[in-house]
Order: sequence, then structure tokens, then C-alpha cells
Amino acid sequence: MLQLTDNELLCYDRQITLKGFDIDKQELLKNQSALIIGLGGLGCSASLYLCSAGIGKLTLVDFDTISESNLNRQILYTNQSIQQQKVIAAKSALLQHNPAISIDTCAEQLDDSALLKLIEQHHVVVDCTDNIQTREQINRCCYQRKTPLISGAAIRMEGLLSVFTYQENEPCYHCLSLLFGQQQLTCVEAGVMAPLVGIIGSMQALEAIKVLTHYGQPLVSRLLMIDTMTMQFNEISFTKLANCPVCQAK
Repeated sequence: MLQLTDNELLCYDRQITLKGFDIDKQELLKNQSALIIGLGGLGCSASLYLCSAGIGKLTLVDFDTISESNLNRQILYTNQSIQQQKVIAAKSALLQHNPAISIDTCAEQLDDSALLKLIEQHHVVVDCTDNIQTREQINRCCYQRKTPLISGAAIRMEGLLSVFTYQENEPCYHCLSLLFGQQQLTCVEAGVMAPLVGIIGSMQALEAIKVLTHYGQPLVSRLLMIDTMTMQFNEISFTKLANCPVCQAK
């Protein structure tokens, strides 16, 4: 296991000071890796906080390029980033925050086989995508490898957050999505308030850290719902569905 350097001990002092976190947890985080899929508003925020918190390795996946309409909420990019690949611009920005971590990139749309290979190389997956088809693919592949999944979503003034660790009798993302139906709008269609993606993305990073370091109680089998119009936070519990074609498949 890689040990913390003197500079890292100083950099992460406020986390190490946390009761129950200490040097051992910080060192564990240094030896963990996260696969972040989607480098839009959620992914920019989640990757920035995981990077700054001291995770050892990130792999960034997104096949899109940066446009001017991205800049108000995708905080890793600037006007100079327009037309660049998101993963390349994001890697450059993240390494300025923390040059000690390892960052790989993938600028391709992945089929199941390629995605499974990537998932196998990481300890957690952070889903920052914005369409139901990709979310279902990520859940399906994470379930096959039993790799924890941190799922976040933001649209209009509303956000959702949940964690899936695929233990026995725990639901998967498909169990949750069946409750909402398949006709889900995207930010392009319905809009989104810029700070909201920062809220959800940073919470995804926090849940990933908790899962990776066995710290606190992650949002497993629970859905956190945020209405920022009224600043109300609500939580519901949900269970594995008997007819789920993903986690109940024999």
C-alpha cells in the first residue's frame, strides 16, 4: 500500500483530523480508484472534489467536446477550453489542483464489453451521465462486477442521489428507475440551475469517499431528493424489486 508523503499529510490535514477518519483512512483513499462517467456539470464537480480529497486514481470517460453553453455549470472549463475534448480539458484542470494523483482518460462511447473492462480496474463508479440508457448500461455492468455505483442526477431545480453496492437483498439502479418510468427529461430539454449540479456532484464525491474508506453510512437502499426551489431535503427507502431483470436475473 502506498503511504502518504509529508506534503500529503499537510495537504489533507483537515480530513485526517476528522474523528474516525485519521491517517489510515486517508492512506486508504490514496490507494483507491474511481471511474467517473460523464464530465458535464456533475462530473466536473465530483472529479474536482475527489481529486482534491486525495484519491489515488481517476479515470474520466466522456466522448463530448466543450461548447460555450457548458461553461456556466461545468466548472473545470474556461473560454479557452471551447471545442476541446472534455476529458482532456478536465484532466489538465484537475492536475493543477492535485498533481500527485493519476488520471486516465477515455473519449469514446463504450459498449458493454469495453465498459466492463474499465469497471474491473476501479474500486467505485461515479455515474454523472444525463440519459437513462447510459445509466441503465452502467448499472448493468456494475452489477455484473459488483462494483459500487454512486448515482446522481440534476434537472431544473431538483436533484437525486443514491448509492448501490449490490450486496445480497440490496436494490440496483434499475429497481429505482422502474419507479420513475422511462420517460425522463434531460437538462437540454428542461434546463438546470448551475449551482445545483455542484451540490449533487460534490455529494457524489462525498458518498464515493465514504464507500471507498468505509466511513459513515452511504445512501444504500435510500434515495435523497433535493428541491432547491424550497430547499427541502427528503429521503425515501426502496427495496429490490421481485421482477427486476438486472438484479433478480437467474
